[in-house]
Amino acid sequence: MNGFEKRTEEKKKKILEATFELMNRDANNGNITVEDIVKHANVAKTTLFKYFGSKENLIQKVFEHSINQMIETAKEIMDENKSFEETLIALSQNKIRFLNQINKSFYLKMMDYFTEKSEDGFSRMMQHYTKQNFMMMLDLFHRGRKEGKVDLKYSDEFLMLYFQVIVEGVSNPKIYEKIGNYTEEWTEMLIKGIAPDRRD
Repeated sequence: MNGFEKRTEEKKKKILEATFELMNRDANNGNITVEDIVKHANVAKTTLFKYFGSKENLIQKVFEHSINQMIETAKEIMDENKSFEETLIALSQNKIRFLNQINKSFYLKMMDYFTEKSEDGFSRMMQHYTKQNFMMMLDLFHRGRKEGKVDLKYSDEFLMLYFQVIVEGVSNPKIYEKIGNYTEEWTEMLIKGIAPDRRD
């Protein structure tokens, strides 16, 4: 990446982060104007339109940027190659940290965007991010099997469905507001639920 490209990416990131901050400061983030964004980001209005085209497109990019950051952190956690339990707890805490950074209005609008279906009836964005998440979890479950922490009787397909139920449950707005205080408990229950039976 040359100097010009680096400066361009830095400006884009600055605008994304400024918009994210404004959207999470305002309970009704639909009231944020382009003027608010450029003032907070300290950039010209033409710069915003040059990189993002419209306010609507910028907001979509903010949602994508937010999820990408969470996924990148999750990949870093996986790359640390810690034990199955430590990794699962760290991944759970990463998700809760992400949810704690955003307000309810931002979360609901982001979920609307990610679950919006195309003409073929599928949500392309949700499919993309779900696939990345599931691949990481599959790697983690394989690690758990090698460590003797995941019962071999559970197939990959079942484990992925099990994980999907948990993810979709936590993503429910009525649940995610309360789950933060119970990260350790529900992670412990997940671990116990798929552990081998130690009874003789």
